[in-house]
Amino acid sequence: MSLTANRPNPGTRAAEIAETPWELRSAGPWTHRDLAANGARFHIAEVGEGPLVLLVHGWPEYWWAWRHQLTALADAGFRAVALDLRGIGGSDRTPRGYDPGNLALDITGVIRSLGERQAHLVGHALGGSLAWVAAVMRPSVIRSLTVVSAAHPRHLRRSLLTDRRQMAAFDHVLSFQRPWVPERRLVADDGALVAEYLNAWTGPNQLAPEALHAYRQAIQIPSTAHCSIEPYRWLLRSMARPDGIQFARRMKRPVTAPTLHVQGAADPVLLSHTALGAGEYVEAPYRWRLLPGVGHYPHEEVPEQFSAELVSWVREHQP
Repeated sequence: MSLTANRPNPGTRAAEIAETPWELRSAGPWTHRDLAANGARFHIAEVGEGPLVLLVHGWPEYWWAWRHQLTALADAGFRAVALDLRGIGGSDRTPRGYDPGNLALDITGVIRSLGERQAHLVGHALGGSLAWVAAVMRPSVIRSLTVVSAAHPRHLRRSLLTDRRQMAAFDHVLSFQRPWVPERRLVADDGALVAEYLNAWTGPNQLAPEALHAYRQAIQIPSTAHCSIEPYRWLLRSMARPDGIQFARRMKRPVTAPTLHVQGAADPVLLSHTALGAGEYVEAPYRWRLLPGVGHYPHEEVPEQFSAELVSWVREHQP
């Protein structure tokens, strides 16, 4: 008998997952609810009791990206909350408000709406960039900062103006600048392009088929494709505008929260040398963690290793 006769067919598994009804508010040990902040409505998933840890996703993900960390933090004695950013997942899709200053105020507003004065803030990619901004704009609200796969905004700006390697790595952001075409491409063929991006941006530990399916479904919620890339349009289009220049100047202010900076060494999107050196903007304990063989999504590629690092960090900086 053939040794491969009883092996599962990956294509069959993917087909079975695709036929399974997808739910944005998927069931789990967490609970779902909506709350108001900064003039909009935001969806959150939360679990556990204790000091607040707020988790902010990157692109093209939504709150579910933190499913591993939600349970790990709750088990460690924290109140873990994963947020859907403005325009994504179950949160409001407003016609404007996708500049980093306003999105950062969304995050700090959610902390207040949760009834907390402070939170340990964790952000990945776009969420990580916004975490830097929130720590500058509302320093009293941030107890500790964990930034994942995100350079300090001033470093990123400099790299996009001078570093050809980083410019090439951000070719998807360049493609987002066209009107309407990117949105149509993202939702075409049931979000197939999203899966292509995710597969290309991860290291050897590729995302599971169910994760690819979830993110392909999430991008197809009406208006999500448009809203989710608006921050990237602002990023490039504002560089020579007064608002972009003023934002860059504002980000000279030092971060006063203890900061853990996690970067995948194999990240093809945000290059390691672009992320390196952000400690010059931190007037508090700063820890750099470079993960060998890990791509753009450490929290999903090596969830146990990442969760252990995160739990250790927030415990260390919990008074």
